[in-house]
Amino acid sequence: MADAIGIKHYKNGDTFEGFLLIKSATKGTTSGGQPFLSLKLSDATGDIEMKFWNVTEQDIANYTNGKVVELKANVNEYRGALQLQMQQIFISDAAKEMSAEDFMEKAPVSKIELQNEIDETIFNMQNDAIRSIVRSFIERYNHEFFVYPAAATIHHAFISGLAYHTVTMLRIAKSLTAIYPDMNKDLLYAGVILHDIGKIHEFTSATDTTRTRDGNLLGHIPIMASEVKEVAKELSIEKDSEEVSLLQHMVLSHHGKPEWGSARTPLIQEAELLHMIDNIDAKMNTIGRTLEKTRAGEFSEKIFALDNRSFYKPLI
Repeated sequence: MADAIGIKHYKNGDTFEGFLLIKSATKGTTSGGQPFLSLKLSDATGDIEMKFWNVTEQDIANYTNGKVVELKANVNEYRGALQLQMQQIFISDAAKEMSAEDFMEKAPVSKIELQNEIDETIFNMQNDAIRSIVRSFIERYNHEFFVYPAAATIHHAFISGLAYHTVTMLRIAKSLTAIYPDMNKDLLYAGVILHDIGKIHEFTSATDTTRTRDGNLLGHIPIMASEVKEVAKELSIEKDSEEVSLLQHMVLSHHGKPEWGSARTPLIQEAELLHMIDNIDAKMNTIGRTLEKTRAGEFSEKIFALDNRSFYKPLI
């Protein structure tokens, strides 16, 4: 694996020698017309950016998402964030033998704990149709759901991130239904569990978040809304039943607004709450992971997904 201390613990001026995973590789062109690659590299402790200048077509073909590479690089600070300045990079025989999953950050709780909490939530659902549809999805994607990330870069972008995001959202939802008892718990909890499962079809694999063809052409929201009706049909649930329509609406509206990628705006209270819970958990995970890399008494690097704000990490 990568150096034992992990990339997260390197400081400005250090030299890195070891193995890292290419989490993403984006081709660019300099003002002089020369091609380069912007690489996001990772190990189990975190990510770091690196520019690969003057690349050849062969380099572009070789250094792609999901490849483990061996490299030597200097650690420098640029615009408030650490990055690598490459000295050497190659795909060694040792790198080829390594598993990409070993170089990815993982959820802070075990897959078994995540499975148990989701299974318990489904077991306690009172509506037969909703319970059957949700259980069918978890059984259908029992492996993928518990290893895929929830996003490519912004939030919960780690192994088991999708299930961890779901469980933390369920915990928020359960605390809020105690305050707002008129919420339909089955519908809200089902929306939490189902809202992002379509990302299993949107990403290439658990370790490669390159968009698939359907991910680019359709996106996880329409994919999932269509699959809800498909699963209901397999379970002999009437396609025009209210439960099916409501679950589809929860999925279609969970991004809140069209400009945020939502196919519909929320039109039931459970959908509105689902959107807000999703937004809370995504933002707090993003801020928390950024502050982990920030020294107390200093401001973090700018977070693009939060209006390019830098967050202060208090000394107290």
